[in-house]
Amino acid sequence: MSRHVAIVTDSTAYLPQQTLARHHITAVPLTVVLGDRALEDGTETSARALALALQKRRSVTTSRPSPEMFATAYRAAADAGASDIVSLHLSSEFSGTYDAAVLAAREAPVPVRVVDTGMVAMALGFCALSAAGTAESGGSPDEAVAAAEKCAGGMSAYFYVDTLDYLRRGGRIGAAQALLGSALAVKPLLQLDGGRIEMLEKVRTASKAIARLEEIAAERAGDGQVDIAVHHLAAPERAAALAARLRERVPGLVDLHVSEVGAVIGAHTGPGLLGVVISPR
Repeated sequence: MSRHVAIVTDSTAYLPQQTLARHHITAVPLTVVLGDRALEDGTETSARALALALQKRRSVTTSRPSPEMFATAYRAAADAGASDIVSLHLSSEFSGTYDAAVLAAREAPVPVRVVDTGMVAMALGFCALSAAGTAESGGSPDEAVAAAEKCAGGMSAYFYVDTLDYLRRGGRIGAAQALLGSALAVKPLLQLDGGRIEMLEKVRTASKAIARLEEIAAERAGDGQVDIAVHHLAAPERAAALAARLRERVPGLVDLHVSEVGAVIGAHTGPGLLGVVISPR
């Protein structure tokens, strides 16, 4: 009897529900706490509420899934016939989600491989899809993990933000640097590096920064086959326009995803965020 490897991830992968269903991936949700409201991260409702809360400078926090939520997901996968589970999660630099999954894995009815991908958003989503593709082809748990790790190793993720203020609030940059940047109309470009979102470049004016983001993404994509995700927060038109331009500029583009981010990224970047994730095939 062949082994069935189930793939579990978390809501910060921002994979559409139809994609999760098509590849039989389970996404365990983080919680977004907006004042006294608790919402599931990664939903349209939470994204709208997040943008509004940030604009009004209200408190925004995120909470990892409980170990019991992971335990429930693992039991459901085992009950559905899984002999092994590969559980892929966002960078432990952002959240305790990985730790919660590790705790639940110890009591799971089948073996569970828990992986800190060092990724977030569709950088994590592409890892989950890579692992799922390997599992669907009859690959072993080790092969599914290797596919996800290879995917993560080739990943690039870049982000544009409208203001340095949210990075200052999150402790990413100092108050003086944020104030100077605002006075000079500096628009930051960030990158995912070492499991963290770090400063990449500072560009004058929004239009120049978005053009530079497009240029960086196109250069990184090159001529080989790639999948690309364009992320945004409360900027759907801006994201759609960037996605259309990348479709024209990247000759090897295979799949293009456009989706809104949740609080794990959004709380640090604020409304107006644009992000591009490039995953070589």
